[in-house]
Amino acid sequence: MTNIIQKNLIAVAVSAALGTTAYAGEIVINTDTSDPAPKAAFEAVIAGFEAENPDVSVTWNLFDHEGYKSSIRNFLTADAPDLANWYAGNRMLPFVNAGLFASVDDVWEENGLNDSLASAAGSMTIDGHKWGVPYTYYQWGVYYRKDIFADLGIDVPTNWEEFKAAGATLNENGVTPITIGSKYLWTAGGVFDYLNLRTNGYDFHMALTKGEIAWTDDRVRATMANWLELIEADFFLENHAAYSWQEALPPMVRGEAAMYIMGNFAVAPLREAGLTDDQLGFFQFPEITPGIELAEDAPTDTIHLTANAKNPVDAKRFLAYLARADVQTEINATLGQLPINSGSTVADDVFLQAGFEMLSNTNGIAQFFDRDAPAEMAKAGMEGFQEFMVKPDRLEAILERLEKARQRAY
Repeated sequence: MTNIIQKNLIAVAVSAALGTTAYAGEIVINTDTSDPAPKAAFEAVIAGFEAENPDVSVTWNLFDHEGYKSSIRNFLTADAPDLANWYAGNRMLPFVNAGLFASVDDVWEENGLNDSLASAAGSMTIDGHKWGVPYTYYQWGVYYRKDIFADLGIDVPTNWEEFKAAGATLNENGVTPITIGSKYLWTAGGVFDYLNLRTNGYDFHMALTKGEIAWTDDRVRATMANWLELIEADFFLENHAAYSWQEALPPMVRGEAAMYIMGNFAVAPLREAGLTDDQLGFFQFPEITPGIELAEDAPTDTIHLTANAKNPVDAKRFLAYLARADVQTEINATLGQLPINSGSTVADDVFLQAGFEMLSNTNGIAQFFDRDAPAEMAKAGMEGFQEFMVKPDRLEAILERLEKARQRAY
């Protein structure tokens, strides 16, 4: 029987009372899936696991988001659960390096996950080992007014020259190529991610966000030079620094802008504003450097075996259950997101179907700039990106500032 313990934590240290000591046949799971849809999804997963494994009971400690972020390191150290949710890629690196997450190579090997979860395998791997199981993600890419493209005779671009040509045609016809609201910075981070992934590739991008490459490196300059081409060609919405991401939606709805580099969560408000699926489309951000594999931004939620788990055997049974195609289908039907398991099925939605197809055929998944970089570097980086979009002549000063931030942050 599931024991659900709600943890409404503020940013305080976790006391022993917040832990729950496991015994044989019990596993303890800590998550911050407290919003309605994630909570319902986890309730169903835990109930399904217990029904198939009646010899195991689950104690589920449910935290609010901010309390969880401020408390996870403490509870992993002081009174660890068996399993804890977190994020893939560089976001899990500090806990791996601190010896707080345990590798689960055996779960992957024994359950064929290197094949079924192949799209996220790279983002779950550090030093050749797997450090958890991913269960949901959502795509980023280019959302566009396909009716405007059709009216102007623009084909979906697949490479850099075609992308720039599409923007030129849009501008010639009084349509801003890309809407964006960079007031809260992170949208500029998404643009940087794609330009850097397409200019230099996944491995370079992840090394940069891990602090292993200087921001003054010529390869970073190449990314910024590509960005400058778009800025100088008037690709972006005027006064974007004054708008939130939501405030940048109306120009696209009105047909004043034709594209948005954004996550799939933008679809619902665009539909609610009146765009139909005959007007709204999606395409993969096009190739820039020929031959570089097309990696994607797809923020990925994960569950990890803790290094101090009291019942790792049954915890691994839960991870194997969570990785199954049918289970991930059910979870993501509730979440309205995408399963990682390539054998899962996806809701009958054109954008979810497009995202599932795209992500199932990539081997490089970045988590988004403010997840892949530590907080200090992410803040400095996104401030610099927004500044560059407004004042591109400040590039050298921006890169020097980001390099100083790198030296402090890592």
